[in-house]
Amino acid sequence: MDRYITTPLTKEKAAELEAGDMVYITGTLYTARDAAHRRMAEALSEGRELPFPLKDSIVYYMGPSPAREGRPIGSAGPTTASRMDRYTPELLDLGMTGMIGKGRRSAEVHEAVIRNGAVYFAAIGGAGALLSKAITASETVAYEDLGTEAVRKLTVKDFPVIVVLDSRGNDLYKNAY
Repeated sequence: MDRYITTPLTKEKAAELEAGDMVYITGTLYTARDAAHRRMAEALSEGRELPFPLKDSIVYYMGPSPAREGRPIGSAGPTTASRMDRYTPELLDLGMTGMIGKGRRSAEVHEAVIRNGAVYFAAIGGAGALLSKAITASETVAYEDLGTEAVRKLTVKDFPVIVVLDSRGNDLYKNAY
């Protein structure tokens, strides 16, 4: 089923989504990959605040290419989500409700998604140029020294994703094979 949502992604909105749904997101996404997740984990262990509000947020595992003239961002395809699995349960427990990436997730992430009423979306790998057309603004908000792995705040309009793991634990990867 096609669904259109606007961020923030509350637990109530997440509960309405089902594995296999095509979702078009409008609003704010934050980007973070391996290095940014490592820094966020360090900040949390030291009692420092994170560079963006986690509550009801969606984190996109993406590292963009340079923007073409007149565009806010270059190619913006997903990266393999399992690389963030060691950090994800804690972020979900702290209020994050959505993630966008590609590939399967660990059993610990599955449990944390269900426990927190969250959802994992997949973006289509290899379609980064197409996905970038749904991004209307991009701003680096933290860890600028990480380059493409810096945390960015994206503004998106009808950003296309598929629900892979819903809040009840239904997993499209498991059911599709």
